[in-house]
Amino acid sequence: MALSRNAKIIIAVVVISVFAIGTPLVAITLINASAGTNNGISFKLLDNAGVMIEHNGVRIYIDPYNLPSTYTQYPADAILVTHPHGDHYDTTSINRILDTETVFVFPENMTDAIILYGATGVTPGDTVQVGHISITAFHMYTFDVGGGDATHPQEAEWCSYIIDINGFTFFHAGDSKNLPEYNLLTSIEVAILPLGPGCQTMVDEEVVDAIEEIGPQYFVPIHFYDVAAKTTFLATYETQITSLGTQCVNLDYFHATPHMF
Repeated sequence: MALSRNAKIIIAVVVISVFAIGTPLVAITLINASAGTNNGISFKLLDNAGVMIEHNGVRIYIDPYNLPSTYTQYPADAILVTHPHGDHYDTTSINRILDTETVFVFPENMTDAIILYGATGVTPGDTVQVGHISITAFHMYTFDVGGGDATHPQEAEWCSYIIDINGFTFFHAGDSKNLPEYNLLTSIEVAILPLGPGCQTMVDEEVVDAIEEIGPQYFVPIHFYDVAAKTTFLATYETQITSLGTQCVNLDYFHATPHMF
């Protein structure tokens, strides 16, 4: 049962200025209190970029999409959305899992959605506390391609997220390229990265380069068109990724048994 039925969730939003224009960049270093698995963290890959993370009665969704009606049985303590595209901001799925005490965290420029759900608006660098779990918004954008506009413009300040659970950290990149800001990330245990193609996200060697920069213990592929695309990617790059000291966690959408970290 989610924490919102048992105890009050304390929300704190702290604006961190390290990403402000003209301010020197400071690496985000999160406490790393864990050396491996056995943290009791349940992880489930949903559809597209959607994930569900549970720990000690707190259930957090990121970009829930295309959820079956059975997910009404798994109400959210918090719902995070990376950006307003329909395969990431899916109101039908959100409405299936919301609760009277659900905390919503959306990018600040999603004004209408923030009003609709009474959400906390964040920009890269802001932190929200949900129970014992710390959520930090980070950069998420893509680049102009061939003179065309970026589908995820940097100026929109849409958000990826760092989820810190007692020092064990997840990074969900949303729809993003391999960004120069990734050199600010340290002590990330699980990198949740899109495979592309489409949406101008990172793809192929870019994913490997992002993993090398972030240096996670584990890599979870998301945003793949089908199992065949993910299988091809892993067949091509898993050995290279493993040589970087990162383990690939190969999950299918809506896999039956939650993966435990």
